[in-house]
Amino acid sequence: MTIAVVTDSSSDLPDHLAAASGIGVVPLSIRFGDEELVDRQDLTPSQFWARCATSPVLPETSAPSPGAFEAAFQKAADGGAEGVVCVCLSSKLSATIEAARAAAASLEGKVAVRVVDSRSVTMGLGMIVLATARAGAASSDVDAVAAVAVDLAGRSRVYGTLDTLENLKKGGRIGAAQALLGSILSIKPVIEVRDGAVEPGPKQRTRARALAWLADKVATDAPPGDVAIISGEAPDVDVLRSLLAPHVPQERIVLADLGAVIGTHAGPRTIGVAYQL
Repeated sequence: MTIAVVTDSSSDLPDHLAAASGIGVVPLSIRFGDEELVDRQDLTPSQFWARCATSPVLPETSAPSPGAFEAAFQKAADGGAEGVVCVCLSSKLSATIEAARAAAASLEGKVAVRVVDSRSVTMGLGMIVLATARAGAASSDVDAVAAVAVDLAGRSRVYGTLDTLENLKKGGRIGAAQALLGSILSIKPVIEVRDGAVEPGPKQRTRARALAWLADKVATDAPPGDVAIISGEAPDVDVLRSLLAPHVPQERIVLADLGAVIGTHAGPRTIGVAYQL
């Protein structure tokens, strides 16, 4: 008997990795006006970026229902899992974890479920989930596996650079004048996920400098495990890979597409790295 692991689609886990590890992925929803689409089922990352290119306003995202999580937990139990650890998108950024907690409470006494706040986003969450799944495959102790996820959440790092300020302007995060000035100056802001929230990092004057900053950060932290590169259809993934090459073996680099949930706010051509210390 093993412990199953469930997460949500904001993790941006590549499908083949989720399937290989038996990870259940509960999707969020994306709404373009009156049309609601299920993340990564009705709308692939590529389709999302294509729609965003012609949309005058940002799409909206919504958390899964408790029922969607309940179904995922029950499926894992029906498949023979001793218990379930659900690792979710940061509670500071979404109500997704509240739906997971409600589902866990509804199954109390039937399925042992532990819900963990990743305090992270995109493949920061994804990397936690993959490591937790490895622990779950070797254990029947749901609390011990949940403790692995909690520990990893404290050691997760996500850094990225935005290629455009347009999405921040559309979302009301910055004003039109600020966005215009930033574009004129070719500012490429760096962002960091810190204690579950997205915080601004240093502003780089060129894309090349921003990529170099990301690579230098990985080199400084020297993560012992895999490093993910997350790309919102960025054209320079291979450039970042080459910058990482002196510090990270190529077989330890995981490539992932930035999906709709985080991409809505970050914008196209966003590129970033995720790893655990």
